[in-house]
Amino acid sequence: MSVQAKICGISTPEAVSAALEGGAAFLGFMFFGKSPRNIAPEAAARLAQPVRGQARIVAVVVDPDDTEVDRIAAILAPDLIQLHGGETPSRARAIGERMGAGVIKVLPVSEASDLAAAGRYESVAQHLMFETKPPKDAERPGGLGQPFDWTLMSGRRFERPWLLAGGLDPWNLAEAVRLSGAPIVDVSSGVERGAGLKDPALIRAFLDAAKSA
Repeated sequence: MSVQAKICGISTPEAVSAALEGGAAFLGFMFFGKSPRNIAPEAAARLAQPVRGQARIVAVVVDPDDTEVDRIAAILAPDLIQLHGGETPSRARAIGERMGAGVIKVLPVSEASDLAAAGRYESVAQHLMFETKPPKDAERPGGLGQPFDWTLMSGRRFERPWLLAGGLDPWNLAEAVRLSGAPIVDVSSGVERGAGLKDPALIRAFLDAAKSA
């Protein structure tokens, strides 16, 4: 069984090429100043040009204001906007409508009770993403390269397609899919040779693993 894959935090033409050649279904561009993967909308738009029609373009943001939403919409025109902050369901809906894009809502997970939040967003998001809950003192949201207990997802059913994220890499992907039942997987630091530096060989390896997972 093959699973779809999203390569997140793209910032170079080489990473784009590796993702497209490997068959990535989604490419994510990060708009968050504290991230080593942060990119300007103009640069993202240039990188996204060969992607359109081949993979879905995702703008990754954290509690964006309307000005940021409008700027990304005008310059990048993404297919999806991934919300990584504390956006409420009503705010998530408003952002998606304002941008004219589908919403991926990221839900941080450390224990089974965290999964209950999914029900609040299923009516406003096109996709849900379950990612490792960061430490309370973390300056950035996201999994920060660490996995959560993948068995928490086993047998779960949601109204929307969902992505598994947090600590995935080419070597643990098959096990993660086996334990979680994830239909879509997301990777960022797991295909890097340094913070924010995507390695084309690791991208291809991850996508190969996804095809055989």
